[in-house]
Formats: sequence, structure tokens, C-alpha cells
Amino acid sequence: MGREALAEAMIPVIGRLYRENNVVTSIHGRSLINKSTMGILKAHRFARRISNDELLPGETAPLLNTLAGLDLGAAAIDIARLNQKFKEEGGGATLEEFLRAELADVVGRRGADDRASTDVVLYGFGRIGRLLARLLIEKAGGGHGLRLRAIVVRRGSDNDLTKRASLLRRDSVHGSFEGTIRVNEEAGTITANGVQVQVIYSDNPATIDYTAYGIHNALVVDNTGRWRDVEGLSQHLLSKGVARVLLTAPGKGELKNIVHGINHGTILDSDKIVSAASCTTNAITPVLKAINDRFGVVHGHVETVHSFTNDQNLIDNFHKGDRRGRSAALNMVITETGAATAVAKALPELLGKLTGSSIRVPTPDVSLAILNLSLENGTTKDEVNSFLRDMSLHSDLRKQIDYMDSPDVVSTDFVGSRHAGIVDSLATISNDKNLVLYVWYDNEFGYSCQVVRVMEEMAGVNRPSFPARDVVQEAMSVLAALKSA
Repeated sequence: MGREALAEAMIPVIGRLYRENNVVTSIHGRSLINKSTMGILKAHRFARRISNDELLPGETAPLLNTLAGLDLGAAAIDIARLNQKFKEEGGGATLEEFLRAELADVVGRRGADDRASTDVVLYGFGRIGRLLARLLIEKAGGGHGLRLRAIVVRRGSDNDLTKRASLLRRDSVHGSFEGTIRVNEEAGTITANGVQVQVIYSDNPATIDYTAYGIHNALVVDNTGRWRDVEGLSQHLLSKGVARVLLTAPGKGELKNIVHGINHGTILDSDKIVSAASCTTNAITPVLKAINDRFGVVHGHVETVHSFTNDQNLIDNFHKGDRRGRSAALNMVITETGAATAVAKALPELLGKLTGSSIRVPTPDVSLAILNLSLENGTTKDEVNSFLRDMSLHSDLRKQIDYMDSPDVVSTDFVGSRHAGIVDSLATISNDKNLVLYVWYDNEFGYSCQVVRVMEEMAGVNRPSFPARDVVQEAMSVLAALKSA
């Protein structure tokens, strides 16, 4: 059977595993849910960047079919990593024998999901709010885990509901919503791929009775940026049905700024309000941690080349900030960024070691961070690239750090990236203890993926992942890469 035919045959199997068993399948972190035949083949081709070997549909198709026959419970399964482990550690066992042993905790549990369900309210429905909605709907599965129940907005017009649905359906940057969207004006709901979302109109976060809509102990995600300290965000906790609050902007004062992959383990049950920091902080902190742990950072400067945002004016007009009043569509605009100093909130060992500034440019999405670092220990371009490539494949930061070695990539190639940041290895400059790294990031979608990871951590709703991470093996892999560099 040809590659296209095999990929086409995978689609219903992937769908059944998701709908009937609550199993999310992926290839090196790239979800296969709702992917086309070409999308599945591209995911297989992408695997060459990870392992240097092509992932063959002739290997993954029988693996998926075998998984479908194991009556699995809820799980997140990386079929590329599972296939690689079978080839390296199968030990003569049949594919089914290997999979039964590897997935023993969920075999025979048919859709069983031990995760608690957590109601989610999106307070604000702008660029980040709508992308979070797409991600939450994508992850809805059997209804466990994070459940998007409502969005809260201020009424903008008589046909507000229809306009909100239309903005969810169509996006000039991220493309059309994959699925169906229906509007019920009478009930005030938007139903997307079977997920019914209540639209609540309010301009006061403290006076909403969410329990009237059947919403209890909710996690409210504030996307407005209007309140960024504990005092302001605490207003949400006064509304009935709210348990916790997450801010999708840098928090002020003593508010915890969480970068998933770095300090998400510091979130306590007693933390009622936390921040998911900024897109730039999420992009650079994982790379900075990796470099600091391996080479030591003495000091550095972070320059971001950042796509314009809604905070700027389309044409010249008054703005309270310096330069931001000038046309975002026509100018490069020098402005400030707090990301460099904010890194220390997630990574205290870099406190006082970084400065930062930003240039806003006339692109709608995807930004670039340039890290100019002075190191304690000298390195070479090949050594640091080999190290970062290995970190993107085998470390605890593999969901945060991606790695690219193509000579022709530009910003639009990274629209839709689910990683916090992507190291552009061909742009790396190393001169002993002086290092310059270029890190791309989708400041909208990549950041939204990081926000969802923080939400899952706060709610404790992560699916069990397979294959299980082998800490010793991955540590040995990193050491081997360093020795060979």
C-alpha cells in the first residue's frame, strides 16, 4: 500500500482512538487529531529532523491499528517515540506484546479517565482568548480535563454573538477553525465541534454568578490585561463559581509568573492567582536555562524583533506610550520590554544579569528574540547547537524548545508553532565566551500553548503520557551529544 493510502487509512483510526478511548496521538509532539492525509504525511516527514531517520507510515499504521485493539483508557501517545522504542528495546516481542507491556496502566480501560474535570471561563475573547478557545476545543475529548464552559465579554453590538462566532471561525493569521460552529441567539451560546460555550456579557468581574450557568469551581483565564496584580485580579474570586485565576500577561508585585517547563512545579494548591508571564519571557527562559545550566551566563542583552499588537495604532494617533502612537503598519518602533528582567521571576539565578529592549515591526505574528550572552565557559557554534538540538529532543524542555537548521526559514514558517521558542541554529554566533542566539516564537499561538500547559498544571488534568520518559536514558543521550560535539 502506498504512503498516501496508508496515511488516509490512519485518519479514522486516529479519530476512533480520540473519540472512543480519549487517546491523543502525536508524532514528536505534533498532534495527529483532525489532520488531513497530507498533514499526517508531513508529520511523518518532520520526524527526520528529530531522529535523522524517516518515520515510515508502513511502521506507524500497524502500530495505530494495534493500539485501537487494546481498549485503551485516556492517554497521550507519541507514536514516533513509541515506534522507536519498540525497534530499540522490543527484544523479539511482537508489536502487540510490546504495546501491552508498555501501556499496561491503560490497556483494557476503554476510555476510562481518572482526571477530574475543571470548568474554564475565558474572561476576554481577543487574540489570545480565541486561540485558547481553539486549543481547549481541540483537547475536549471525552469531556474530562479542561472544559471550556463560558466566555465573558462586553457587548459590542446588537449582533455581538454572531460576530464573536465569526471571529472564532475565521482568523487572518491562523486560518479557519477546523470544524463546525453554531450560534444559538436565544440561549446565548456558541457550539464548536460539539462544545457548548455560554457567552456572558459583563464589565464587572466581581458580580457574575457562574453557578447560574452550571459552572462551579472554575478556572478563570483573564485575557484582558486590565488587571495585572493580586488586588485587581482578586475581583474574579468574588464571583460565584470561581476557584482560581490565571493571567495571560506579566504579573505585577508578588504574583507568581509561571513559565511552563521552568517553574510550573512551584504552583501550589493555595495559589489562587498566578500569571503565565509574557510571550517573550516564555520564549527565551527555557533556552536561557539550558545555556545557563551548561555554560553559565555572566550577563546578557535580549533584543526582541516583535510583531505589532493591538496596543499600537494603525495610523499615527495619540498613545500614552512613547513611539507607540506612530503607525504600526508603516514603522519599526523602538520600545521597552520587561521580558529580560521578568526572566528572573521564573529563573532567579539570572536576577540582575539581563537587560532588554524591543523593536515592534510591521508583521502581524511571529517574533524573534536575539540573545547576546557572555558566558562563564567558552563554547563553539557546533557544540552549542548540538547541545540545544539534544535539549529539544530529549530533555524536560522538549515541549518548550524547538530547533531549526534550514537555511531558508522566515517568520511566517513559524505561524502555528506549539513550542515556546525555536532556535535558529544556522544564525548562531559563537566566539569562545561570547554567544549570540536567535530564537523565533509565535507570540500568539506558541504562547497560548504554554498558557494551556499552565492551566493543565493548575487543574491537575494531564493525561498519562507514553512512552514513559526514561530519565537515565535521556541524561545519557545529552552527555553523549556533548562528548561528540
